[in-house]
Amino acid sequence: MKEIIAFINQKGGVGKTTSVAGVAAGLQRKGFKTLLIDMDPQGNLSYISQADSSRPGSLELLLRKSSLGDAIRQTPQGDLIAASQGLAAEGILSDTGKEYRLREALEGLGDTYDFILIDCPPSLGILAINALTAATGIVIPVQADVLSLQALGQFSRTLEAVRRYTNQGLKLYGILLTRYSSRTVLSQEVFQMIEATAGQLGTKVFKTPIREAIVVKEAQAARTDIFTHAPKSNAAQDFESVTAELLKDLGSK
Repeated sequence: MKEIIAFINQKGGVGKTTSVAGVAAGLQRKGFKTLLIDMDPQGNLSYISQADSSRPGSLELLLRKSSLGDAIRQTPQGDLIAASQGLAAEGILSDTGKEYRLREALEGLGDTYDFILIDCPPSLGILAINALTAATGIVIPVQADVLSLQALGQFSRTLEAVRRYTNQGLKLYGILLTRYSSRTVLSQEVFQMIEATAGQLGTKVFKTPIREAIVVKEAQAARTDIFTHAPKSNAAQDFESVTAELLKDLGSK
């Protein structure tokens, strides 16, 4: 198992699920065996992946009520551990060591996958902490707006706490700008501020922003990946570039 990457932002509506799906498709196109994990109670990644909702998912795995073999589903967009009903319930994990449940479960995979991508919930509760504790690194999708900038500052405190208590080696691979329009003056100004914040966090902003495009929503409605739905679109080109940049940073070929 090479890399476990958590896509996280406590602010909702920033293109987090879109980013996970796009990068996963980019990795698979390059021949990397990739597992997706949906830890978001909304289950959007599970839906667009056409996951079978009748089987155990991420909640059963965390509660140790399911094996990895039973939880992993084969979908048209690759292997997936889907979101389960009940993920949003209060107090689903309350015992000592609850932060390590996902990490412990994934240890059973060994080197089965080159990449594991986790779609985190838009909050910083126990599900997100499990994802960050299991991960080798983080990608933070953000929009070029002031609320995303505020969320970045708040997340930095969570990152510091996770590194201190549950995952000392957790890396921050970069900030991924989504739904970007270069024609918007505000977007350009906020982009510069996000770059400055990235420097304070000891990371970078990915060189290629994911441009706003209707084909992304069309692909999700068709429950397929962007490369299958619109291979020549700006969004497909953007995700291909982001995937290549991530692989270069990680030293993969």
